[in-house]
Amino acid sequence: MVEGQRFTFKKEERVTGKKRIENLFAHGQSFLAYPFRIVFYEYECAAPEPVSVLISIPKKRLKRATARNRMKRLVKEAYRLNKSLIPSELLLDNHRIDIAFVYVKDELCGYDVVEKSVCKSLREISNKLMIKREKC
Repeated sequence: MVEGQRFTFKKEERVTGKKRIENLFAHGQSFLAYPFRIVFYEYECAAPEPVSVLISIPKKRLKRATARNRMKRLVKEAYRLNKSLIPSELLLDNHRIDIAFVYVKDELCGYDVVEKSVCKSLREISNKLMIKREKC
């Protein structure tokens, strides 16, 4: 850990609001990083946090609320510790990225699998944004 660096997950880093969520799923790009389906959407908007996250664990996949809550905690922790994988150079002024992690596995999985998947998805998003920037 770099001295002075804090790994936090603030309320501003969460995707909230019906319109934002609808835009994310309607216009976003998606890919699979098993056990998650990742949907991300970049748009122009002035905001305090350039990256926001939505975590969805469907009741259809995990029936028990305790299992769903545990999975949400694992995803939040993995994201909190690895959000630096999206380089700050890719985050342009007045641009915002919304990311949705949608769980697609039918059973609970361990933290190591969740962290590996979250890291893979953040790297994939970074690569796609880099390619997009190079085209412009």
